Amino acid sequence: MIVSVFGSSATRPGDLEYQDAVRLGLLLAQSGLTVANGGYSGVMEAVSAGARQGGGHVIGITAPTVFPNRSGANPHVSEERPEPTITERIHRLVAVSDATITLPGNIGTLTEFVMAWNVNFLAPLSGAPQRLQVAVGPKWPRLVAFLAEEFGADPSLVTCVDTVEEASRLVADRLRNPGKPQSSG
Repeated sequence: MIVSVFGSSATRPGDLEYQDAVRLGLLLAQSGLTVANGGYSGVMEAVSAGARQGGGHVIGITAPTVFPNRSGANPHVSEERPEPTITERIHRLVAVSDATITLPGNIGTLTEFVMAWNVNFLAPLSGAPQRLQVAVGPKWPRLVAFLAEEFGADPSLVTCVDTVEEASRLVADRLRNPGKPQSSG
């Protein structure tokens, strides 16, 4: 089973967010899950490093034509899958996953989060399964509440938690027990 992780590319080693992402990757790998991410630096590199440290497989879905100055996927990626555009990259990250976890980030992370949420919302229309969507940190519950109130988004499709440990436990448990309902947190 594959978990796509979204987060800031600006996070650096030594930052709390970087350390959290390493820990998340390690915990996911120790649970037997494959990690997918955008394949480059920041949270992507950190979660990749943690997953590889835990003996896991890491899929990096990159966009070389969008980021021509980047020299390829980070060294912890097991398998690089390039996509031609940022939109196709995000779509592929959502499509390959059984669950998504969103960590703190910037506008790119927000885009990934909202796209995953929209895919979940539309899934029943085509008979596709909804994916577990988890967001970590204090900003996400406020954003979910705002989008639900202002735009009618379904808040039950996102589970907000405080820590990467909660996120990894929730995802591992739900993927092993798919009948459990997802609840908003």
